[in-house]
Amino acid sequence: MNTSTTRRLLAALLALVAVLAFSACGDDEDDGSTPASSGTTSTESATAAKAIVSNPANASTPEITVGSKNFTEQFILGEIYAQALQAAGYKVKKELNLGSEQIAFKSVKSGEVDAYPEYTGTALTSFFDVKTDDIPKDEQAAYEETKKGFAEDGLTALAPTPFTDANEVGMTKKRAEELGITTISQLAAKSGELTMSGSPECRQRTDCLLGLERTYGAKFKKYLPVDLALRHEVLTKGQADASILFTTDGQIAAQDLLVLEDDKNLFPPYNVTFVVRDETLEAAGPDFEKVITQVQEGLTAEVMQELNSRVDLDKEKPEAVAKAYLTEAGYLQ
Repeated sequence: MNTSTTRRLLAALLALVAVLAFSACGDDEDDGSTPASSGTTSTESATAAKAIVSNPANASTPEITVGSKNFTEQFILGEIYAQALQAAGYKVKKELNLGSEQIAFKSVKSGEVDAYPEYTGTALTSFFDVKTDDIPKDEQAAYEETKKGFAEDGLTALAPTPFTDANEVGMTKKRAEELGITTISQLAAKSGELTMSGSPECRQRTDCLLGLERTYGAKFKKYLPVDLALRHEVLTKGQADASILFTTDGQIAAQDLLVLEDDKNLFPPYNVTFVVRDETLEAAGPDFEKVITQVQEGLTAEVMQELNSRVDLDKEKPEAVAKAYLTEAGYLQ
C-alpha cells in the first residue's frame, strides 16, 4: 500500500470514528426503537444530524470576510471556517493570505477582515507580552488568558480546537526503536551520543533547544541548525537522530516519524482560536459561533496532520482539502 493510499485510509477511518462516536452519544437520548422500515441506517442518521443547516435569515446579515495567515495549515483552517459559514447561509468573502500574525492581527482590528484563526501561544507572546516561559501549560488556561487579551481589543476568541500545533521532538520510528526511546527524558539520557536538529534560533529559545537543556538536562553531542523546511529531511536522511517538529506536520504519519512524549511538559500549548470582531459576531447571530464550534470537533492532531499532508505532500488545493474534511466528517452533504 503506498503512502498516499495509507493516508486516505487513515482519513476514512477517522471520519468513521467521528460518525460512530456521534451516533453512540445519540443512543443515550433515544429509546433505540428506530422502525426497521425506515430504510435509514444509524450511521446515515448520525451523519445527517451532524450536517450544517442553512438558515435563510443568515443571508440578510452583513458579508463576513474570513482571513488567514500565509502557510498551509492556516489556508486549510480559513477554508474550513469560510465554507462552513457559507453552508450555514452566510455571505462570505475570503482573504486567506494576509501574512504574518502581526499583519493578521492588524487586519482584524482595523476591520479589513472580520475573523481569522490564531494560535493561543502565538497570541500571548506576540500580542500580549507574555514570555514563552510564562505561557500556561494547561490548554484551557492558555485559552482563557488569550481570550481576555483579545477582549480588550474588541475581539472575541471562540472556543479552541482540540489540536495544538506546538513544538515537539521527533525521530524516525526505526531510530527510536533502535535506541529504545519513546520520551524526551529517555532521549536526554542518551543525548551525549546523539545529534539534535532544529532552526538556528532554536538554540536560544526556551521552548526549543535551550528548554531541552534546562528542563531535561540534555547535552547533545552535536546540534545541527537547518531551515525549518528541512526539519523532516534531516531525520529521514540520517543526518540527525532527533529534530524539532510541529504537532500537526503532515510528514509525521507519511514518513513514519515518532513524536516523543513531552513527559516534563516543556512545550506550551498552541491551540487555534477563531478570533472574531465583536460587532461581526453580534450582527451574525447565534449560528456563527455554533457552526465554528461544530466543525472544530473533528480537528484532532491526527486529522490536522492528514489535512496538511494532502496539501504539502499530495499537492492538493487547500479549498478542496477543506471541502473533503467537511464532507467526510458529515458537516456537508
